[in-house]
Amino acid sequence: MNRIEVVKGIAGKIIEATLPKDRQAACIHLYGVAQACALLALRRGQDVELAITAGLLHDLHTYRTGNPADHAHQGAALARELLSPTGLFTPDEIEKISAANYAHSDKAARHNPFTEVLVDADVLQHCLFTPTQPPALQEAERFRHLCAELGASM
Repeated sequence: MNRIEVVKGIAGKIIEATLPKDRQAACIHLYGVAQACALLALRRGQDVELAITAGLLHDLHTYRTGNPADHAHQGAALARELLSPTGLFTPDEIEKISAANYAHSDKAARHNPFTEVLVDADVLQHCLFTPTQPPALQEAERFRHLCAELGASM
């Protein structure tokens, strides 16, 4: 069974249950972060499948509840809740994905290499989706480093 397709289905059900005005933003952001996760994971030698999974799940708590408060920490618990019953992920994989979700909003800290993929993918999606606006203050330094890493000019 294709684990990414299963996670897309899980995320899709949550997105479909959101308010219509939020569905498009949810799809754009979650799938954009998942794609950026794939790129960065490939580049950095991290597990691409787990990185995509983390990207698809990272903001689901916000979309599920409509409340962004403490969404990273709540999202880590949600990732465990959603992945465990599938039986498709090992406990170590679930913990790795959940830990990345837990830390993804802390853009100032340096994390383990897998978590850095999700943090950086989130920044890339934010900045590349609105390229005519300057990056948010908490994302500007990361975005500069990502542009250098990817050989892109700002």
